[in-house]
Amino acid sequence: MTSLKGKVALVAGGTRGAGRGIAMELGAAGATVYVTGRTTRKQISEYGRKETIEETAELVNELGGTGIAVQVDHLIPDQVQSLIEKIEREQGRLDILVNDIWGGENLMEWDIPVWEHSMEKGMRMLRLAIDTHIITSHYALPLLIRNKGGLVVEVTDGTEEYNQDRYRVSLYYDLAKSSVIRMAKALAHELSPYDCTAVAVSPGWMRSEIMLEVFGVTEENWKDAAEKEPHFVISETPRYIGRAVSAIAIDPDKKRLNGGSFSSGELAKMYHFHDLDGSQPEAFRYLVEVQEAGKPANAEGYR
Repeated sequence: MTSLKGKVALVAGGTRGAGRGIAMELGAAGATVYVTGRTTRKQISEYGRKETIEETAELVNELGGTGIAVQVDHLIPDQVQSLIEKIEREQGRLDILVNDIWGGENLMEWDIPVWEHSMEKGMRMLRLAIDTHIITSHYALPLLIRNKGGLVVEVTDGTEEYNQDRYRVSLYYDLAKSSVIRMAKALAHELSPYDCTAVAVSPGWMRSEIMLEVFGVTEENWKDAAEKEPHFVISETPRYIGRAVSAIAIDPDKKRLNGGSFSSGELAKMYHFHDLDGSQPEAFRYLVEVQEAGKPANAEGYR
């Protein structure tokens, strides 16, 4: 069903991972999706990875949507402003903004206190994770609020409930991911008078391109990774969070979620969608009840 036909979405940070999965599912629902990122077929970012925004746009097209790739560094205001002007000129509207810009995988130092953690890497992480989202919202929201029913999705790691009582492995990472959740809450307040909605959404243990490489598996044989990390049995595809975002965007009563923080697993139960294999992974419930409780890996009852 093309329930988002006629709608225009911007997936900021759609080169790979969750951003790619979200762009694909918005496209599958019929939306026109602008996909931004720094890596194109002609130029790569500091990541040094092969995934490109053009590939994501092509995947959107294959699923029935309209994918439009635009190279943007979301830390550069002029580039973001030009992007929004392009969307306004070409489409005349913006219905969905997904802030998925991240770029911090190569900057993280796990379980390292702030006085030992590289300050240069830590501050770069905060710039990539927080400043980019604010800059994008600054330029994109005046276009989004022109029409009622607009949606802003802040993509993060962990729900508000999960993160508030846990140390997320470094001060910088903890601050980055918690700030994005708070950003959604603040945006919800500012967007409410315009009948628009802002939410924070987190995937569970996502089988991104990077994560599959870490474990030396592909999407086809991902279960083999459980030999190295048994709790990988709870993992999910990037399309799962994509279906979560698409479900919210389609929901005519989405305003009831305004300011909330949700996981892909929670939203799957709420909206009755499944991952590509027909399962409904509930990663954060699994983390608390199985992994953190010291129980053997077993996803039965959690997917």
